[in-house]
Amino acid sequence: MLITESVLAGLAEIVDEITGITAEDLLVEKSFTDDLKIDFLCMIEIAIAAEDKFGVDIPNEMIGSLRTVGDAVEHIVNSRK
Repeated sequence: MLITESVLAGLAEIVDEITGITAEDLLVEKSFTDDLKIDFLCMIEIAIAAEDKFGVDIPNEMIGSLRTVGDAVEHIVNSRK
C-alpha cells in the first residue's frame, strides 16, 4: 500500500506540473478525461514524465486504456516489479 501511495503522490506532482490540477483533486476513482478534463496530448506528456520518474514503460497505445488515475497508478506499480 505504501508503494501505491508514493506512486499516487508522484503522479500527482506530475499532473500538477503539466495541468495545474492539484493533488487534492487527483483521486484514484477520477477519470482523466471525464472528471479532470485532461486531453490526450497532456496524457502523453504525463506518461512520458511518469516513465522518467518511475522507470517504467507506458506505450502510446496503452495511454488510452488508462482511463482513471487508479488505472495509471496500478500500471506503474505493476510495471515496477
